Amino acid sequence: MESIKVLLLCILFVPMPGKSQNMVNITFTVITPNGNDSTKVFISGNNEILGNWQPGKNQLHKTNKTNEFAIALSFPQNAIFDYKFTRGTWDTERLQDDGTLPANFSHTAHKDTTLVFTINRWRDQGIKYKGQITGTVEYHRNMAFPGILNRDVIVWLPPGYEKTTNNYAVIYMHDGQNIIDPSTSYAGIDWQVDETADSLIRNNKIEPIIIVGIYNSEERTPDYSDTVTGRAYQKFIIEKLKPLIDTTYRTNNGAQNTAIFGSSMGGLASFLLAWNHPEVFGKAGCFSPAFIAPFDSAVSMVNSAKHKKQILIYIDNGTVELEARLQPGCDAMLKALRNKGYRDGDDLMWFLDEGAEHNEAAWGKRFWRSLVFLFPAK
Repeated sequence: MESIKVLLLCILFVPMPGKSQNMVNITFTVITPNGNDSTKVFISGNNEILGNWQPGKNQLHKTNKTNEFAIALSFPQNAIFDYKFTRGTWDTERLQDDGTLPANFSHTAHKDTTLVFTINRWRDQGIKYKGQITGTVEYHRNMAFPGILNRDVIVWLPPGYEKTTNNYAVIYMHDGQNIIDPSTSYAGIDWQVDETADSLIRNNKIEPIIIVGIYNSEERTPDYSDTVTGRAYQKFIIEKLKPLIDTTYRTNNGAQNTAIFGSSMGGLASFLLAWNHPEVFGKAGCFSPAFIAPFDSAVSMVNSAKHKKQILIYIDNGTVELEARLQPGCDAMLKALRNKGYRDGDDLMWFLDEGAEHNEAAWGKRFWRSLVFLFPAK
């Protein structure tokens, strides 16, 4: 399930209790108007109390009211957590009333409370996806490399590619299943990089580019971290995927024409690839990057470096919930980069998106900024 793969991201941000051990009681009540006597409802979320995203672990109990279920759980006061409802598997998770996959619910345990939800549709009743694929895409399926799991790759070609003999700059993007096709994207909402790039190219705001989306795997966290698996993933991109793209498509394959993009842990992975391999990737797009413990080795790398790397760096983040928790890491990275000589508007850009959440829709809305900064029209 793609949902399970993407939900693994949230495990990285399990809320940690502070010094106070005060506990808060939260009652989750679910009403299922279309349910019956055999209906079972479960809650799953991003901490141990909520089962670490195991969809069939925490079952709600039937109340004395028709089609009503409830469970009371205790959380450390001020803990922030994400959660979803299922009927026991991710194939039966809750849908919104319009048939689309929802984002996670999120709550901060300030005080005892009861949260009430009405669920009319479940995933096994069929999903409706918003959006479409714009332009020409090609797929490279089940790509293998030692040390990492197999994965698919999607390639988006710019308008006019088939009518010219031009060579093109390339952006490689992590979590590739989330960037172009809503039917494979988490929550059914993709970044819409195809629509954004197509519009900017046709309006001569950026140079024409090829976009390569690398699907994630069930080992997303180690893939995108400074680990043995993460270094194998980096080698896969550099030693197998990039040569394949350069020989299959008409690319400008120099570092100054090659970028690596990603969000959250993918933002961290993008920075690591560009910082460690500036001879390959001359540009990095880091959306809501996870520059936080225990994944903050990137900041240490910059602080300990003797010289700045010849790369262009785009960083952004929002301000809501998880985005606020990522802010200290972004601040530390920006300080380290500026101390090394990077200058805003020159080889560094940072954008703070006030009110933005940690999701594909928010990253997609900011995507144009990275393109205009890193690939302006010539």
